[in-house]
Order: sequence, then structure tokens, then C-alpha cells
Amino acid sequence: WDARSSKPAAVLNLPERCYALDIKGSLLVVATAERHIISYNVQAGAQPREIERTVAKDILGKSLRCISAFPDTKGYLVGGIEGRCAIHIFGEPSKEESFEFKCHRVGKDVFSVNHISFHPTKGSIFATVGGDGIVNIWDMDSKQRLKGFPSVNRTIPCAAFSSQGDILAYASSYDWSKGSSFYAPGHPNEIYLHRVTDKELNPSSSKQSKEEPCLPRRK
Repeated sequence: WDARSSKPAAVLNLPERCYALDIKGSLLVVATAERHIISYNVQAGAQPREIERTVAKDILGKSLRCISAFPDTKGYLVGGIEGRCAIHIFGEPSKEESFEFKCHRVGKDVFSVNHISFHPTKGSIFATVGGDGIVNIWDMDSKQRLKGFPSVNRTIPCAAFSSQGDILAYASSYDWSKGSSFYAPGHPNEIYLHRVTDKELNPSSSKQSKEEPCLPRRK
């Protein structure tokens, strides 16, 4: 869309229902039902151009839940309902560059990856949140978890770094993964603000600490 017009700037026909999308610069990535992932170049002033189309059956075995484009637009990170993420780089990357990893699992219990947010200035660092009520911060280059937060005991549907990357905001609310029968009316929706330190983003000093979460901002 262009906010200056009541008509869409472009219309893209997808192979299935859209489950998630993200845009960074001129890169638009879309995840749909049946595990389709389509990437577009949406440079201003030009018609959107499809870059790549794939079916993620070999990447993630279950339904896709979220997707996030790399800040440098060289690829994307996708998460699914089976507690697993996959890193995909455009072109013909090595197995060391494109890989998948397990996350948001507690013992034998598996939870969905609900949202992925990249740090705005440290392109290899990103956060994931999930149905287990936990926030994790990861470093893609060193392939390790830098920090794991204690569970808030409710599902976390979304998270985002601030424009400077010094604050990580995340919300706790029911994500409807278990249907309406598990919805508790009157249960508070909460927004948490965590001040991010340089130590938490440094792979060499990471000890996968679990600090007490900050107080939520109630909404």
C-alpha cells in the first residue's frame, strides 16, 4: 500500500493462505499454508519481482508460524509450530550457512515459535519467543543461545527490539494455539520492556544466564 492512495500499489497472488510476512528494505518474505515461502523485491517505483519460491517441507516438518528477513536482506529466518527454526540464505549457501535448530522445548514438551526479531544494528543477533512463555536471544554466526529468560508462564506472541537495539519489548497474551476452550476471560495482557546490555549480546561472554524478568507494563 501507499498511504497517499486508497488503492493498493500492487497485488501479489499467493499459492495459499498467508500466515506471516516481513519486509526489510526492498525484500518482502511471505510464509503461507502448506509451507510455501515466497520472496519478492518490492523496490519503490517498480513492480514487485519474485526472487525465489520454495516449499519448506525439507526445512521444517510442520506448519510455518513466523518469518523474519535478515537486516542485510541476504536471506530469512523462519519458525514453525514444532519448536524449530530454519535459517535460509539466498543463492547456493553451504550447510554451515543454512541450517535449522531446535528451540522453545521444555523436556518432552514442544511449543511453537511465535515470533522472530532481529537486532537492528547487530545483524547476526535475533530474539525468538514462543508458546512456552520464554524469550531467547541467539547469535546466528556463533550458532549459540546468548540468553534465555525465565518463563512468564503465559504464551508470548510477539517481540521487537527498539530502533537503537537497547530495549527488547515482548508481550504475553493467549495465542489461541489450544483453541477457545483454553481461553481465560479477564486474564491480563502484559507488555514487558527489557534493557539489553552489551554483555548479553557478546557470544564470548555469554553464559546463557536467566535473569529475573523486568516488571511488565500492564495494558
